[in-house]
Amino acid sequence: MEQHRTSHPRGRQRPQPPLSAQSPLAPQGALADGPAVYRVATRPARTTPPVVLALRRLPNPRLTGIGGGLFGAAAMFVLGCLDELLFGGAAVVYGLLFLPVSALTALWVRDADLVTAPISVPIAFAVGVVPISGGTGGIGGQTMAVITSLAVHAGWLYGGTLVAGLITCVRKVRMMSRRRRHNNRPGSPPRRR
Repeated sequence: MEQHRTSHPRGRQRPQPPLSAQSPLAPQGALADGPAVYRVATRPARTTPPVVLALRRLPNPRLTGIGGGLFGAAAMFVLGCLDELLFGGAAVVYGLLFLPVSALTALWVRDADLVTAPISVPIAFAVGVVPISGGTGGIGGQTMAVITSLAVHAGWLYGGTLVAGLITCVRKVRMMSRRRRHNNRPGSPPRRR
C-alpha cells in the first residue's frame, strides 16, 4: 500500500542554531517546529500621536445635509451674537470662529450628504453676519448692512468654504477607496449597476 507524504521534502537547508544560541535580539515571535526554526516577522507597534488621540475623543455625530446646515447656521448665529456682545462685532474674531465651524460641519455631515457641506457653510456665514453687521433703519438698512458685510468679509467666507470643500473631498476619496477595497476583496458579492 502506498502512503502519501504529509511533510514537505527537505532540500538542502542550513542547520539553524537553537533558540538559546541566537542573539538576545531575536524576534519575539520566533517559533520552533522540529529541527528547523521559523521566524515570524513582527512589526514594531506604531504609536499614535496625541493630537490624533484627542481628535478621536471628540463627538462624531452624523448629520444629514439639512442637519449640517442647521448646525452651521445656529452655531454661527450664536457666535455672531457673542462676538457682538463681547468684542463689538469684530470681523476678525467672527472669521476666525467661522473656520472651525466650517470644518466641523464638513466632518460631521454623513457620507451620503457630503456635497451639502460646502453649500451650507456660506449660508451659515450669512446667517451669523446679521448680528455683527450693524445695520440701522429697518429691514432695508439691515439688508444693506448684511450685503455690505458679506462683500467686505468675503475672504473669510471663501476661506471657510475652501476648508469645508477640502475636507469633503478628502472624505469622498477615502470613502471611494474603502468601497473599492471592499469590492475587490475575494468572496465579496458583485456590485450592482
